[in-house]
Amino acid sequence: MAEAHQAVAFQFTITPEGIDLQLSYQALNQIYLSGVRSWKKRVSRMKNRVIKGVYPASPSSWLFVAIGILATMYMQSDPSMGLIAKIQQHLPLSLHVSLSSQGQTMVSALVFSTLLWLSLILALRFCLKLLLSYHCWMFEQHGRVSNTTKVWVTLMSLFSRKKPLLYSYQTSLPHLPVPGIQDTLSRYLESVRPLLTDSEFQQMTKLANEFESTLGHRLQRYLKLKALWATNYVSDWWEEYVYLRSRGPIMVNSNYYGMDFLYVTPTSVQAARAGNTITALMLYRRKVNREELTPSRVPGTVIPLCAAQCERMFNTTRTPGVETDVLQHWQDSEFVAVYHRGRYFRLWVYRAGRLLSPREIEYQIQRILDDSSPPFPGEEKLGALTAGDRIPWAQMRQQFFRSGLNKKSLDAIEKAAFFITLDDEEQGMKGDDPAGNLDRYAKSLLHGKCYDRWFDKSFSIVIYKNGKSGLNAEHSWADAPTVAHLWEYTLATDAFQLGYTEEGHCKGEVDLSLPLPQRLVWEISPEVQTQVCSSLAVAQALADDVDCHVFPFRDFGKGRIKKCRISPDAFIQLSLQLAYYRDRGGFCLTYEASMTRLFREGRTETVRSCSKDSCAFVRALESGQTEEECRRLFRLASEKHQNLYRMAMTGAGIDRHLFCLYVVSKYLGVDSPFLHKVLSEPWRLSTSQTPVQQLELFDLKNNPDYISLGGGFGPVADDGYGVSYIIVGEDLINFHVSSKHSCSETDSHRFGAQIQKAFQDIMALLSADAKSSSSSKGSNQPQSKKLL
Repeated sequence: MAEAHQAVAFQFTITPEGIDLQLSYQALNQIYLSGVRSWKKRVSRMKNRVIKGVYPASPSSWLFVAIGILATMYMQSDPSMGLIAKIQQHLPLSLHVSLSSQGQTMVSALVFSTLLWLSLILALRFCLKLLLSYHCWMFEQHGRVSNTTKVWVTLMSLFSRKKPLLYSYQTSLPHLPVPGIQDTLSRYLESVRPLLTDSEFQQMTKLANEFESTLGHRLQRYLKLKALWATNYVSDWWEEYVYLRSRGPIMVNSNYYGMDFLYVTPTSVQAARAGNTITALMLYRRKVNREELTPSRVPGTVIPLCAAQCERMFNTTRTPGVETDVLQHWQDSEFVAVYHRGRYFRLWVYRAGRLLSPREIEYQIQRILDDSSPPFPGEEKLGALTAGDRIPWAQMRQQFFRSGLNKKSLDAIEKAAFFITLDDEEQGMKGDDPAGNLDRYAKSLLHGKCYDRWFDKSFSIVIYKNGKSGLNAEHSWADAPTVAHLWEYTLATDAFQLGYTEEGHCKGEVDLSLPLPQRLVWEISPEVQTQVCSSLAVAQALADDVDCHVFPFRDFGKGRIKKCRISPDAFIQLSLQLAYYRDRGGFCLTYEASMTRLFREGRTETVRSCSKDSCAFVRALESGQTEEECRRLFRLASEKHQNLYRMAMTGAGIDRHLFCLYVVSKYLGVDSPFLHKVLSEPWRLSTSQTPVQQLELFDLKNNPDYISLGGGFGPVADDGYGVSYIIVGEDLINFHVSSKHSCSETDSHRFGAQIQKAFQDIMALLSADAKSSSSSKGSNQPQSKKLL
């Protein structure tokens, strides 16, 4: 094979005159350049460790401290109050012999300066941690800021002047606190009160009281002990028991998707779109490795968010196990794995330590597209193993992929930076049925053909035949905001920085001597092929059952909502409550994902959006109460929702605490009827907002068509809905609704229509209030002039 010849650095033959050694200087030069790149990366990592290790100070600050100490000593003063003399007495004997008295004093002063500098750094980091532990600012009303918060803002601004690296704040972030068990139980009972009858609520209250008086405090002590020992008392158990120990398919049930631009496809050339996309992703990886990304912050503030999830973004795979899966992460890889028409390829994106240009990657992708070789027996649908149940995949992997060609090929996929599918279909909002095409586009990204994605990879990129793109992400290693940040950068870099020629090709030159992409070789036994068919049948049934509906809501957006002095998220969540009530005739337990990344290694918490206040508003509106009363109840429900969201963000949520108590009870081998009932309650309405985090990358005024569609996920409950939404600009909100065809009571399109109607009805209610207020002001204005 061509790539095998390129890999040979030297050849030798034995002749009568001896050994004839023939060196390939080009290959040796590539080895040398690759080694240089590797060492540069090591030096960069060491440098970053030092910089972030002393943050919020800088390495150069040591010099100022040392000069200050030496200058003070030169003025015949002892700033150490005798410590320098004591250090001098304890210097090694060799230094006493080799250095003069003045030299010994200088060394002692430098040692003291270093110790003082380290002490100051520890003090600064402790102060920064205290500042980041202050969360009262989040609960203060706009325009009514306390003096404490004003001082805190000033101090945070001082600490934030120095430009941090990606992980600079990690060690200064506070640990997630363990809520009081009585507080959690009272909040839980409050959250379920509108969903239960009087007798059901009395029974639940009794179970909660029995739990608190008997088992609760014992479990709480173990949990507090873990909180003292672990960096985050939730995250490792959440990753292990919610994601990695799940034995069902991760396709649809766990993985989620992200879409391309709504109205624009930068190029219709499939290979060119792949070239720019791969380049943008590798540039992002370079920024992550060098820690050049600015840490994410709470929007509109200088408050940093935990960046730990970025560490496993690339070169990561979820490998199956019989009892539990394992996340495997490799330090680096210079290639990506590519799937096209049933064949797998390894595509090297670096050569001699240099990242290939977008045009060169396009050239290599086109060579894959032009390759007419057929798949090996059993190769075409091999990816179905990652889409079906986990135990059969683990058994097949253990038995048939541990050695030989299968192991080499599987390693190439699992160790790749990420996975690329060159899809032979066309997708996007196109043709005579744009609404239906968006739905099919979502389904394609969520599950594809059930065998043409590698669902175990941290994320898989899909490039369609018409140039449209998207991604499918595995959920255990990170949450959607981390992947959304990556995808925003990729789309913006692809469209606005890398760009395309007039013919739609990538820019740059091509080295025609590039070796062919390496075709992966498999030896798929009949047993594996049988299991592939079984896994595909399971996955196909799951995929066929998913009902996806994607629609952009264009009538108004956050701009008009904010004019009504309402939080856009609260407006959307209350609209979803109204839509669900109209769709199903009642209320349900509602899951809204909130982040806990204000804390170290924080992930998510649940906001229970269905509250007694939201239910009161919906009932009032549907029963025909006065507009004034409905508006009053709406604002109460909105304020309640905002408070619930703030509590979840600041570590006072309900569900992660109860989940961890349940895990402790299982470790202790004790049963709790209360915890069992709580953890078995279905989330029939599961919602999540995809945040737009890098507005500076998108110029929506000059490029209004370059707006994101966001992404979505499958339904959590068999008889429920999954709803994802993204607020784009001031006038657009994109929705992704999912449910199951097998449930006769749910319909994604029907629920989508209910959401739009709820939006219109609530806005009409609030707009009537705004009109009455403006007319009232107008009628009072002449009177005020007379008074003046």
